[in-house]
Amino acid sequence: MSEAIELDQAEQDTRRRRKQSRWFATLFLAPTVIGIGLFTVIPIIASFVLAFFEWDIISNPKFVGLANFTDIATDPTVRVSFLNTILFVIAAVTLQLAVALGLAVLVQSKMPNFMRSFFRSVFFFPLILSAASVSIMMSYLFNQNFGLVNHFLGKVGIPAVPWLNSETGAIVMIVLVYVWQNFGFSFLLFLGGLASVPKEVYEASSMDGASGWRQFWRITLPLISPTMLVASVMAIIAALQIFDQPYVITRGGPGDATRTAVMVIYESAFQQLRFGRASAIGIVLTVLIMLVTALQFRLSRRFVFYS
Repeated sequence: MSEAIELDQAEQDTRRRRKQSRWFATLFLAPTVIGIGLFTVIPIIASFVLAFFEWDIISNPKFVGLANFTDIATDPTVRVSFLNTILFVIAAVTLQLAVALGLAVLVQSKMPNFMRSFFRSVFFFPLILSAASVSIMMSYLFNQNFGLVNHFLGKVGIPAVPWLNSETGAIVMIVLVYVWQNFGFSFLLFLGGLASVPKEVYEASSMDGASGWRQFWRITLPLISPTMLVASVMAIIAALQIFDQPYVITRGGPGDATRTAVMVIYESAFQQLRFGRASAIGIVLTVLIMLVTALQFRLSRRFVFYS
């Protein structure tokens, strides 16, 4: 009888502890869940609903159906901004991944640990800076009349480049500034991927006569392909949402040469007070990001090797 009572008491204690654990888990998760709900889920739903309305904050929302989507489909500014964004992604992401991978291979190959730590900090440092402050600094450095970049180019006999006043110069400048500030994250990802490659594989290939370049193409790239997939997906998603650099440096100019999709969203919402139109553009950009990401994972089945 006493054993049954003890077992019943132990079962009650277990239930009480489980109930307390659930309450503690709920208590700790509540701030995160509430934050995600308030600042992520609700804005997404509101933006989707608002895309079917015409609203300028002052007057009441007016249901317009698909009018906002048909409007942006025929707007040349929107088309140019999306084309600029896609071209920027191709140029910036390619350069960013190439620079990050090249530097990661150099740092990981034959370098003391303290030097690796130093370069990790140096290359990651621009990423923690404010994009707006970096853009302001770079606009002075690339100024055609008194910028340091043109000053040093003049020292070697190259005439001043109109970085901010020509379409090509502005595009090149935006790409360089963006890559300089963001390649550090991809660099750290590649360092982690290279560190996971077994040294025995390189030693065995060296004994078979494989050179360094052949090892890079036949061993390094296949073994770090999962890391490259993650780095490319994150880089493309971030680049598709570029705003700070072209807005601060060129305001989308000259003309519409550096105007991006997110800039058009900002201008539609906060300058023209057309929040329904801005929401519609945001939905189109979101769908584009989802399609590009899905395509990357689809193609990864052929190019990514999991050991």
